[in-house]
Amino acid sequence: MATAQSARWHRLAVLAALMLAAFTFNTTENLPIGLLKLISADFQVSLSAVGYLVTVYGLTVAVVSLPIAHATRSVPRRHVLTVLLAALVLSSLVSALGSSYGLLMVARLVTALAQALFWAVMGPVAVGLFSPDVRGRVIGVLSVAGSLALVLGVPVGTWLGRRSTWEVPLVVLAGLGLVSLVTIAVLLPPSRPEEGHAAYGSAPDKARFGIVLAVTALSVTGAFAGYTYIVEFLGNVSGFSDTSVSALLMVSGIAGVVGVTLAGPLLDRYPLGTLVVPVATQAIGMLGLYAAGTVQAGAVACLALLGGSLGPVFMATQNQMLRFAPGRTEIALAANSGAFNAGVAAGSLLGGMVLSAVDVRGTFLVGGVLTGAALAVLLTERLLPPAAARCHPAPPGSATPTSRRHHRNPAAEERGKWPRTGE
Repeated sequence: MATAQSARWHRLAVLAALMLAAFTFNTTENLPIGLLKLISADFQVSLSAVGYLVTVYGLTVAVVSLPIAHATRSVPRRHVLTVLLAALVLSSLVSALGSSYGLLMVARLVTALAQALFWAVMGPVAVGLFSPDVRGRVIGVLSVAGSLALVLGVPVGTWLGRRSTWEVPLVVLAGLGLVSLVTIAVLLPPSRPEEGHAAYGSAPDKARFGIVLAVTALSVTGAFAGYTYIVEFLGNVSGFSDTSVSALLMVSGIAGVVGVTLAGPLLDRYPLGTLVVPVATQAIGMLGLYAAGTVQAGAVACLALLGGSLGPVFMATQNQMLRFAPGRTEIALAANSGAFNAGVAAGSLLGGMVLSAVDVRGTFLVGGVLTGAALAVLLTERLLPPAAARCHPAPPGSATPTSRRHHRNPAAEERGKWPRTGE
C-alpha cells in the first residue's frame, strides 16, 4: 500500500513537472513579443528583427517536429525529456548572458528544436502515467498549463523585464526548466517508448488522422490570418484606445484558459464534439469581428469567442491524434504540432497579404472562411464507418490483458513500474 501511494505521488509530480515545462516552453517562445523594445534598444536592431525571433522559432518547430520525432522514436522518454529540458535551461541562460543578436537567435533555435520534440513526447508520457479512460483530462490539464503562458507567463515576464533588464525573465525561465528537469530525471522510469497504452492510437484510422491534420492546418491558418493583426483591428476598426486594447488582449487570454478548463473534462466523453464546438466558435468569432467589429460591444463579445476557442481547438486535435494515430502517437503528435506551427506562419503571411491588398477587416473575413472550411472538413468524419478500437501487441515479456474484463493488480503494477525512493 505504501509503495502504491508513493507511486501515485510520483505520477502526479511528473505530471506537474510536464505542466511546468509546457508553461516554460510557451512563455519562452512568446516572451520577445513583450520585450520587443528592450531587446531592440539593447542590440540596436529594428523591431522587426526582434519579431523574427518569434517567427523563426515557429518555423523551426514546424519544419523539424516530424523528422526529429522519427529519429528519436526508440530512445527512452526519460532520457529524451531530460536532454530537451537541459537544452531549454542552457539556451535560456545563453540568451540571457549572450552579447549579440546573432547569439540570441542561435540560442532560440536550440530552444525551438527542443520544443518541437517536447510537444511530440509530452502527451504520450503524461497520458501513459494514468488509466486510459482519463487521457482526455490529462491532455486538458497540460493544455491549461500551456495556455497560462500567454495569460500569466508573458505578462509577468514583460513586467519583470521592464523593471530590471530583459535578461532577468530568461534566467527565471531557466530556473523553472531546471525544476522540471530534476523532477523528471529522478521520478520518471526509463521505460521503452513503445510500452504502455499511450504509445499507439486507441482506434487507429488513417482517414480520420488525415482529417484532424487538415482541420489543424486550416483552422490555425484561419485564426492567425486575423489574430496576428488584432491590435490594429481593435484600434482602427473598433476604436479602442491603446490602454483598452491591452486589457482586451488579457480578456482574450483569460477566455482561452477558461475554454480549455471547461473542455478538458469533456474530451473523454465527447471527443468529436469537443473539437466541433471550438472550431465552429472560432468561425463565429472571426466572421463576427468582420461583420460587427465596428460596434465595440460586438467586438468584445466576438474577441472572447475567438480567444476562448483557440486553446480548445489545439487541445482537442491533440486528443484526437492520440485516438486515431495510425502508428506511434508521438509521430502523430509531431505531425499535428508541425501543422499547427505551419498554420501560424502561413496565417500571418496570408493576413499580411490581405491587409496590404484590402484592409484589416478583410483578414478576419478570410480567416473566418478558412475556419469554416476546417469545420466542413471535420464534419466529413461522420461519413466514415465507425472507428474501431484495436489492441497493439505488447512488448516481449509484458503482460497483456486478454479482454476489457481482465482484472489488474494496481499495487503490483506500481511496484513493477515505479522505482522506490533512492533507486
